[in-house]
Amino acid sequence: MAEWKINGITIPVLCFDTIVVGSGCAGFNGADWLCSLGQKNVALVTEGRNLGTSRNTGSDKQTYYKLSLSGGGADSVEEMAETLYSGSGVDGETALAEAAGSVRSFMKLANLGVPFPTNRFGEYVGYKTDHDPRQRATSAGPLTSRFMTEKLEASLTKWEACGAAEVLDGWLAVRILKEKGRACGLLCVERKEQEKQDYGLRVLLADAVLWCSGGPAGLYEDSVYPLGHQGMTGIPMLAGAQGANLQEWQYGLASVKFRWNVSGTYQQALPRYVSVDKEGQEHEFLPEYFDSPEEALSAVFLKGYQWPFDIRKLPGSSVVDMLVYHQKYDLGRRVYLDFRKNPSGLEQGFEGLSQEARVYLEKSGAVGGTPYSRLEKMNPQAIELYRAHGIDLAEEMLEISVCAQHQNGGLRVDSDWQTTVPGLYAAGEAAGTFGIYRPGGSALNSTQVGSMRAAEHIVRRRRRKAGVAEEKSISAVCGLEEPVCPPAAVQVEEALNWLMNLGCSLAEKKSQEERQESSKKSPAELRRMLRREMSRYAAELRSLDEIRALKEQTCNMLNHLQDYADCSGSSPEHCFRLLDQLAAQTAVLSAMELSGERWSSRGSALVLESGGRVPCTGLESLAYAPERPDASNQRVLTRLEEQGAVSWTEEVRPVPERDQWFETVWADYRERME
Repeated sequence: MAEWKINGITIPVLCFDTIVVGSGCAGFNGADWLCSLGQKNVALVTEGRNLGTSRNTGSDKQTYYKLSLSGGGADSVEEMAETLYSGSGVDGETALAEAAGSVRSFMKLANLGVPFPTNRFGEYVGYKTDHDPRQRATSAGPLTSRFMTEKLEASLTKWEACGAAEVLDGWLAVRILKEKGRACGLLCVERKEQEKQDYGLRVLLADAVLWCSGGPAGLYEDSVYPLGHQGMTGIPMLAGAQGANLQEWQYGLASVKFRWNVSGTYQQALPRYVSVDKEGQEHEFLPEYFDSPEEALSAVFLKGYQWPFDIRKLPGSSVVDMLVYHQKYDLGRRVYLDFRKNPSGLEQGFEGLSQEARVYLEKSGAVGGTPYSRLEKMNPQAIELYRAHGIDLAEEMLEISVCAQHQNGGLRVDSDWQTTVPGLYAAGEAAGTFGIYRPGGSALNSTQVGSMRAAEHIVRRRRRKAGVAEEKSISAVCGLEEPVCPPAAVQVEEALNWLMNLGCSLAEKKSQEERQESSKKSPAELRRMLRREMSRYAAELRSLDEIRALKEQTCNMLNHLQDYADCSGSSPEHCFRLLDQLAAQTAVLSAMELSGERWSSRGSALVLESGGRVPCTGLESLAYAPERPDASNQRVLTRLEEQGAVSWTEEVRPVPERDQWFETVWADYRERME
């Protein structure tokens, strides 16, 4: 292990072929592919091997979206690519790559042992998911992504055993290091060592970095992301990576005590929607806003299929999300699902329901009893999931909110999943390959295809580089073989000085009274405040006036953090997390502002008319800007600059025409593989 001496502090330096950040489906898969393709020195950096969204989230039946592999229905790579492209704001090249890599990636998971079901002849029978014209969806149950993560981790463990890979567990990536504009490594904080004089800072150098940190989960208070997952979108954007469609999210109903989507059968069981005011009074509120209780129940049933909030489902199932928001934020109540008693509208049986709801429940044998008994009949695993986390749906109500669940945008990548910073790649939710609408489960396909394609491109470049005599090794480029100060060391020094200027120190914690006198807040307090304001004004209901004010506030904090943050008693980890959150939020708010100005309401965002928040006592009293003419061929791009964030629109490319003549493709393939 080499060392750099910076400001009198010795910082360890390690060298690798490639560094992968993140221990979810994308991270483990990317590292596994790199080793399979011949790299012998791969590092996987993770703040916690068992943390993250892939391992700790799911739904009643978590979906994996892939090319059809059963039955007689027609399907093709071209058709799947067009489906992904039709989600609006999606680049045709990445849509085609995700479709083309679908079967190869899916079969790897199946061969590793992920229990995707087949019929007795071996067909992977599918079902239709949202925005899916075929039956491409499959599932291994509520924990599909956990099974994927565990099997991919087991595969990488074999490479660990033979020395080709190393997992650096408990290491937080806090800065991307660059040489001549190209990513050449990371500055990390080793979390268990951050009380030492060197702040636990560690330098990792490599030819390429694959960023699989997940989405910016720490931006919202109302969030279904697992508590252990924060995301780090701001760090690569501070290094110059551009964002794509950062304004596009999925929001939906989720439980808050244990964070989990309440989609599918949780809604189809028809629970009561109850709010509780500050005096403890219960209100079954949905019937107040519909023409009849039965109409309200039909909307609840549709939430099972139509879980994400969507302005195109107004009026319709997305009214339910708005009314939950209204109960919580405008009336100050807590909102619950009650599976113990039947809701209003079932007093005379199920005949008053929509035909779709009634037929579904009849075929499922779930037309009697309580919501709990119906849920038990249709999906007993859904009940056991909550029981395993200390919540008995037969005995207590389930507190819910409208929560951020997935960012459809992310870092801008090309068809090899390389960002706008050469040598820096992004896969999984960190990559912005989706637009407004995407088929349910396509995010899991993207984790596998994106990380595979990034690994292939990294290895091809490394092979070409090895054949160029004048190319130096990463050790020489970054100064380990030369007595000069490399640019990467200067960047580390800048980060070290930043920590010192903030007064970051676990040993010098100020009292609450001292903080109040200075009006500064701790990093944790600032982060909570920022998350609360994002959920209030910049989630599924967006006020452009408030977004502009928030963006200005966030930008000021980002550029003058020492005026807002008191970092005494705070670890380097918390200081860097605050920096990441401020950078990501500034970029996201910039994209939201431009999108709202250009297109008004669309997708998951209901943009309020200027003047703000009208009390929601029914749909007709909520003043919002309707969706403007279609802009499906446009996406929003964002970059961070010294004074804040800048966003602009770009026309996406369609699914490309390509040569299908085998001999020509074979020749091109041989040339690319050399």
